[in-house]
Amino acid sequence: MPTTLADIEDMIARIALGDRNAFSALHDATSAKLFGTCLRILKDRAIAEDVLQVIYMKVWRHADRYASNGTSPMTWLITIARNSAIDRLRRIRATAEIGAEPDENLPASGPTPEQAAIARSEAGKITECLDELEPDRAGAVRGAHLDGLSYADLAQRHAVPLNTMRTWLRRSLQSLRECMAQ
Repeated sequence: MPTTLADIEDMIARIALGDRNAFSALHDATSAKLFGTCLRILKDRAIAEDVLQVIYMKVWRHADRYASNGTSPMTWLITIARNSAIDRLRRIRATAEIGAEPDENLPASGPTPEQAAIARSEAGKITECLDELEPDRAGAVRGAHLDGLSYADLAQRHAVPLNTMRTWLRRSLQSLRECMAQ
């Protein structure tokens, strides 16, 4: 025996009272129609299935808002389905626009070829200047600035007192500045 609109209205009224059996019956009676509505809008089966779950959660929470006042219960359900599917479609499109092609007016990320050439030149110069330092002092500078080691770690690694390490680094950086300025 097919489900009538009066049956669906009755199910919605019972769902408003928390009747899980009525909810299950409503799902069985209407899910194919609501899924079809979602699928027509979204054109993706998996997303339509997700939205269908959202629809039934809304029906469960808001069944008490349905008032027959001449409106078909299927119209109410299809409106929820349609609006939910459109909301999802809008979110999908907004997400796609965020990841869309970069605007031509925005500068490219990363260095320009000129900046990259300057950086390579400076890196070469820094390496030359580091090579002019005593090996243990150059190692301490590399450890502090490239490896992120603390003064205490460096002092322990080089077996010198902490204040000696601070002096090494301060003087080494002064020498590097002078070398780079030449």
